[in-house]
Amino acid sequence: MTARWLALLALGLSTAVHAADDACMENARTDLEKLYCQVVSEGQGAGLPSPTDFRRNDPQVQALLLRRPAGRLGLDVPEPGAPAEPEAASRPVETEPEPDRSEPEADQPETGWLADCRLQGERITCPQRQYNLAMNQPNSKLAAGVLGEGNRLGLSQFQGSRNDEETVRRYLSDAYDRYIPKMVDIGLGANTMSFTAFHKAFQTMEAGGVDFAQRMERTYSLLKQDKKTLGVKSRYHDRLPEDLSLCTVINPDIIVCDDVGTNWVYVSPSRQ
Repeated sequence: MTARWLALLALGLSTAVHAADDACMENARTDLEKLYCQVVSEGQGAGLPSPTDFRRNDPQVQALLLRRPAGRLGLDVPEPGAPAEPEAASRPVETEPEPDRSEPEADQPETGWLADCRLQGERITCPQRQYNLAMNQPNSKLAAGVLGEGNRLGLSQFQGSRNDEETVRRYLSDAYDRYIPKMVDIGLGANTMSFTAFHKAFQTMEAGGVDFAQRMERTYSLLKQDKKTLGVKSRYHDRLPEDLSLCTVINPDIIVCDDVGTNWVYVSPSRQ
């Protein structure tokens, strides 16, 4: 009886998931919303908001939210604001060929990620919001309790083979997306590792038989302890990124730029 009940439960859950995926696609009004549904159906939607909350964001933010999970699946993210194309079966039959589209003007802004944003030294300005270069913060400006034991880095343990590049990339991408905001939380936004350094640390630790997640948790704990008693400079260098090609989006409130050797974190004022 128990085995039968479990089998029926599994079947019911599977049916519900497929129904939810179908409903998501049916209600998608733009290519970004369709991509959201596809990302969720492929199991990469853990860090995404609900469909309703996703639609409440402007297209630029929707695109930023989808960049990393879609990238893990090898999917391209459409230009923000593009309407969803109808399915082939429902497309109207064209009685006349469409006229050739004119070539874009030479000075038309490029499309793509952060294409509508501008890097201006210590600020990145986008159409809907801006981001300021994160500085190290004194403890008086931190949220209550962030330096306590209850605030953990919380990286998941790596499961799989280090020789599987795709598995490693997905794991480290998720881990890095958590690491950066956690460093900002404890006032060390100007002292973060680049993704290259993060990747190298993972390979070095795991090759030496050290659990990466546990070691990073221990390091985070030590940083919190030091932060309680040691002063920090707001910045330790005056260098700035040269252009947005060095930058990537961590989440709607954080952009990270790096030239391998130096890391810069830009944070939306809503998070500061």
